[in-house]
Amino acid sequence: MRQKADEQERAQAPVTHCVPVSGGSRLWAEHRGTGSPVVLLHGAGMDARLWDLVVPELARHHRVVRFDARGLGRSTPPMDLFDDVEDLRAVMDHFELGRPALVGLSMGGETSLDFTLAHPARVSALALVAASVSGHIWPQDPQSAAYAAARRDRDSVRLAELERSIWAPLGHTAPGGELITSMIEDNAQRRIVSEHLCADLGRNATAGLDRIAVPTLVVHGDHDHPEIAAIANSLVAGIPDTSSSRLPGADHYLPLRTPERLTELLLAHLA
Repeated sequence: MRQKADEQERAQAPVTHCVPVSGGSRLWAEHRGTGSPVVLLHGAGMDARLWDLVVPELARHHRVVRFDARGLGRSTPPMDLFDDVEDLRAVMDHFELGRPALVGLSMGGETSLDFTLAHPARVSALALVAASVSGHIWPQDPQSAAYAAARRDRDSVRLAELERSIWAPLGHTAPGGELITSMIEDNAQRRIVSEHLCADLGRNATAGLDRIAVPTLVVHGDHDHPEIAAIANSLVAGIPDTSSSRLPGADHYLPLRTPERLTELLLAHLA
């Protein structure tokens, strides 16, 4: 019994990797746990710390891989144009994940959808958390215009301010606030470089939602940007096999605002 317990404890211990990707860059990645594989993808201006409060319980039931997108967190900056869908494929190949479930928040959800449409045989399930979608046309309101201007002007200070006010409106004192602030500040300048070099390949998942043939969970928070709720509704309407949930007390950073409830939903969906 003691030997089995030791083996389980070792399986739960995180193991970090440097995953080689195109152009000589390296992605920081971590895996832990055993069982059916799950890959966690974070949003723009964040890093894999987004999942800190979800991973421990999820890894008790699954083999969990999370990684920092190119140029963010502990990953190296891009040297040339890159494709985030191909970066995801490189991570999956590195860990020899044949057909994992993909759990993506915001930009990570967009990448997950694009990957599933490009490689449908390599995905077993999707969980789209406060997801964006390639091809979606965002409304031209003052907030969105200011956000776009800060990115265009490469103003990292202004971009961090807008990230907090638009996407983390529950503030620093709400659950997860300290880590959210840290991620935003750590990645504000890095994301400008990465977004500038992320190739625009003209993908349009909005036109292909009916081709998503895996069970899909759609989740968003009740304090998120209104357009995220609109996208969630379009995902539910467009993807054939979906379930959905709107979580109270959460803005765009659901895995840190309401980690217990989100983890429950993910475990039920991936069972």
